[in-house]
Amino acid sequence: MNSPMFANSVPVFKQLLRALRAILAQAEAHAAAKSIEPNALLQARLYPDMFPLIKQVQIAADFSRGISARLAGIDVPVYDGKEQSFADLDGLLAQTLAFLDGLSAAQFADREAAAIVLRAGTPKEKKLTGQTYLANYGLPQFLFHVTTAYAILRHNGLAIGKRDFMGAY
Repeated sequence: MNSPMFANSVPVFKQLLRALRAILAQAEAHAAAKSIEPNALLQARLYPDMFPLIKQVQIAADFSRGISARLAGIDVPVYDGKEQSFADLDGLLAQTLAFLDGLSAAQFADREAAAIVLRAGTPKEKKLTGQTYLANYGLPQFLFHVTTAYAILRHNGLAIGKRDFMGAY
């Protein structure tokens, strides 16, 4: 079965999360080669009021799982968010990719009009269709955090470029 909702979400998440894993591995090797304390990169920010690298990666993983689960009509898997090292982030991304690998296009069939409720029962509650949720909220959020993680590492001297960001497609 071919589902546009699946095709426009899960493969995109997997591509960029695999690329992010590779970039993080490069960052860990870079820190070791340059005698940089890994935490200096993991806690690096583009600006003081922005989240550090470690949180950007966690949020990107969270969005990929949450968006996919909601669109598939299943429970959103919860992770503890206690990652503190490059190895921890690699494990988080591996778990996230395994979750995404377990989803099928059939689960996304006819989910364009599905009601997606964000922050239910709060003053910030939003009700969106599956299509609007994916195109206008989910993908932009995911891409923002992956891009910001990339930008933090590039800004801190990691020799990466667009090919690294894009990964294999």
